[in-house]
Amino acid sequence: MASIWAKILGACIVVAAAGAATAWALTKPDPHHASHWDGLGEPDLAKGEQLFWAGGCASCHSAEGAQGDAVKVLSGGRALASPFGTFTIPNISPDPKAGIGEWTLAQFGDAMTRGVGRNGEHLYPSFPYGSYARLSPSDINDLFGYLKTLPASDNVAAGHDLQFPYNIRLGVGVWKYLYLNDQPRVTLASTDDKLKRGQFLVEGPGHCGECHTPRDSMGGFLSGKWLAGGANPEGEGRIPNITPASKSIGSWSEDDIVNYLETGFTPEFDTVGGSMVEVQQNLAHLPKSDLEAIAAYLKAVPAVE
Repeated sequence: MASIWAKILGACIVVAAAGAATAWALTKPDPHHASHWDGLGEPDLAKGEQLFWAGGCASCHSAEGAQGDAVKVLSGGRALASPFGTFTIPNISPDPKAGIGEWTLAQFGDAMTRGVGRNGEHLYPSFPYGSYARLSPSDINDLFGYLKTLPASDNVAAGHDLQFPYNIRLGVGVWKYLYLNDQPRVTLASTDDKLKRGQFLVEGPGHCGECHTPRDSMGGFLSGKWLAGGANPEGEGRIPNITPASKSIGSWSEDDIVNYLETGFTPEFDTVGGSMVEVQQNLAHLPKSDLEAIAAYLKAVPAVE
């Protein structure tokens, strides 16, 4: 009898070990192969700057209240409150110690598109790599090149202050397995170049869905609710629905949306407010053709009541 139980116990151990190995294989950090970043050549700094503004880098990584040229000093340090705890935004200036001055293109690209840190660790999705995953290697090269032209800051950002079990980075691998991909968020009826550009900007660098899409208990987007609004990820108030069915911008024309992104004024002559102020100020740097593409996309996405 004892030998039977020993065999059963041994089988259970083997099964548990196999399950653990499979779980690790599915959820471990997964950077791109090094060759993914080869042969990109010199970055296009003008395109890199457009991605900088589209991606809202300054809104999170500059100092609180920074204005003018100071928004390009990406010293980090802002606190980002969430239901999981408080995340502290890192320094991504070219400083070699406090920032990313000694990072390689591959390290930067894997952080941006795979959520893998310089030391091979999972990054928390408070950094919206779930959206940035849609950037091409060329996009990453251009953005990285532009960031290296900005002023360096030696500010050392504090660490995150997260509740258990969210302070265990292994759990981020499960989140990635469930939610991280680079596929289109929605299927559009038309695929002309203008809509493709709008889809890239909104779903990719613009990461609009990170605030405007409701989430489940694990922080993933709710299926079928793209851009339908929901609770503010930072815990205060609600973020509006921006699909064509919304009461916020559903009645706006494409020109109304473009004017709002350019000037901050609504069709009712109200002004942009809250966290959208910095977003609008960033997007106003983009060429009008990009703003028109964003507007066309927002009018084309599925309406969600």
